[in-house]
Amino acid sequence: MKSTGVVRKVDELGRIVLPIEIRKTLDIQQKDAIEIFTDEDKIILQKYQPSCIFCNNADDIIYFNGKRVCGACVAKMKKEF
Repeated sequence: MKSTGVVRKVDELGRIVLPIEIRKTLDIQQKDAIEIFTDEDKIILQKYQPSCIFCNNADDIIYFNGKRVCGACVAKMKKEF
Protein backbone atom coordinates (compact mmCIF):
# COMPACT_ATOMS: atom_id res chain seq x y z
CA MET A 1 0.00 0.00 0.00
CA LYS A 2 1.31 3.44 -0.91
CA SER A 3 0.65 6.59 1.14
CA THR A 4 -0.63 9.61 -0.76
CA GLY A 5 0.02 12.04 2.07
CA VAL A 6 -3.58 13.27 1.81
CA VAL A 7 -5.59 13.60 5.02
CA ARG A 8 -9.33 14.24 5.08
CA LYS A 9 -11.73 14.65 8.00
CA VAL A 10 -14.97 12.71 8.27
CA ASP A 11 -17.99 15.05 8.28
CA GLU A 12 -21.03 14.82 10.56
CA LEU A 13 -22.71 12.36 8.14
CA GLY A 14 -19.67 10.05 8.00
CA ARG A 15 -18.52 11.21 4.56
CA ILE A 16 -15.05 11.90 3.23
CA VAL A 17 -14.05 13.58 -0.03
CA LEU A 18 -11.71 11.76 -2.41
CA PRO A 19 -9.28 14.29 -3.88
CA ILE A 20 -9.64 14.99 -7.61
CA GLU A 21 -6.06 13.84 -8.25
CA ILE A 22 -6.82 10.38 -6.85
CA ARG A 23 -10.15 10.18 -8.71
CA LYS A 24 -8.43 11.06 -11.99
CA THR A 25 -5.59 8.59 -11.41
CA LEU A 26 -8.02 5.76 -10.64
CA ASP A 27 -10.59 6.84 -13.27
CA ILE A 28 -13.35 7.30 -10.70
CA GLN A 29 -16.24 9.32 -12.11
CA GLN A 30 -19.33 10.79 -10.43
CA LYS A 31 -21.83 8.02 -9.59
CA ASP A 32 -19.20 5.24 -9.86
CA ALA A 33 -19.64 2.53 -7.25
CA ILE A 34 -16.89 2.09 -4.67
CA GLU A 35 -16.36 -1.16 -2.74
CA ILE A 36 -15.42 -0.89 0.93
CA PHE A 37 -13.19 -3.51 2.55
CA THR A 38 -11.72 -3.77 6.03
CA ASP A 39 -8.44 -5.41 7.00
CA GLU A 40 -7.90 -5.38 10.75
CA ASP A 41 -7.72 -1.62 11.48
CA LYS A 42 -7.63 -0.47 7.83
CA ILE A 43 -10.43 0.69 5.52
CA ILE A 44 -9.76 -0.03 1.85
CA LEU A 45 -11.72 1.68 -0.93
CA GLN A 46 -11.72 0.19 -4.41
CA LYS A 47 -13.57 1.11 -7.60
CA TYR A 48 -16.26 -1.54 -7.98
CA GLN A 49 -15.80 -3.73 -11.02
CA PRO A 50 -18.14 -6.71 -11.10
CA SER A 51 -15.83 -8.95 -13.09
CA CYS A 52 -14.03 -12.27 -12.74
CA ILE A 53 -10.95 -12.16 -10.50
CA PHE A 54 -9.08 -14.39 -12.97
CA CYS A 55 -9.90 -13.05 -16.46
CA ASN A 56 -11.85 -9.79 -15.85
CA ASN A 57 -14.82 -11.11 -17.83
CA ALA A 58 -18.03 -9.44 -16.62
CA ASP A 59 -20.42 -12.09 -18.03
CA ASP A 60 -21.91 -15.05 -16.15
CA ILE A 61 -20.47 -14.02 -12.76
CA ILE A 62 -21.00 -16.09 -9.63
CA TYR A 63 -19.69 -15.49 -6.12
CA PHE A 64 -17.48 -18.14 -4.55
CA ASN A 65 -16.16 -17.46 -1.04
CA GLY A 66 -16.83 -13.75 -1.54
CA LYS A 67 -14.90 -13.60 -4.83
CA ARG A 68 -16.33 -13.04 -8.34
CA VAL A 69 -15.64 -15.87 -10.79
CA CYS A 70 -17.07 -16.25 -14.32
CA GLY A 71 -18.61 -19.46 -15.64
CA ALA A 72 -15.77 -19.98 -18.13
CA CYS A 73 -13.13 -19.95 -15.37
CA VAL A 74 -15.25 -22.28 -13.23
CA ALA A 75 -15.39 -24.70 -16.18
CA LYS A 76 -11.61 -24.45 -16.66
CA MET A 77 -11.03 -25.17 -12.97
CA LYS A 78 -13.36 -28.17 -13.07
CA LYS A 79 -11.36 -29.54 -16.02
CA GLU A 80 -7.97 -29.04 -14.37
CA PHE A 81 -8.87 -30.16 -10.86
